[in-house]
Amino acid sequence: MKPTHIPKLLAALLLPPGVGAIAGLFTAKAIPEWYATLNQPSFNPPNWVFGPVWITLYIIMGISLFMVWKLEAGKQRDQAILVFMVQLLLNFCWSFFFFYFKMIGVALADIVVLWLMIVVMQVRFYKLKPVAAYINIPYLLWVTFATALNATYFLLNSN
Repeated sequence: MKPTHIPKLLAALLLPPGVGAIAGLFTAKAIPEWYATLNQPSFNPPNWVFGPVWITLYIIMGISLFMVWKLEAGKQRDQAILVFMVQLLLNFCWSFFFFYFKMIGVALADIVVLWLMIVVMQVRFYKLKPVAAYINIPYLLWVTFATALNATYFLLNSN
């Protein structure tokens, strides 16, 4: 690895979990106070599952971002990074919509758009560095599952 890549590697590895941590700081209080009171889907995993899964996914996202970011600058690379940033923003916003604002329906709309942006990100990453797309498959699968959870929460808790 080139010495000039080290700052990019650090930034890429710290950005996704940093964004997740910030969202968590603002929304964690809602878990015992509000989320625990909701009608829960039968397939809802225990709360302790979410932390390790998200940390793993954020690390994978960071690795894939670095793989693309270290490529030669160009329109395709820059657009792929922009799509990555948009999906990361949607990921960040979901926590606020669901937990902080308690807007399950808006969170559902957000996560559907997030899912689509992850697919767009994977397509763009694939064109530049296929492995950067492949390693995000667990992320897409988890967000697919999270979308089903969000939709079920919406159906079970709409008055």
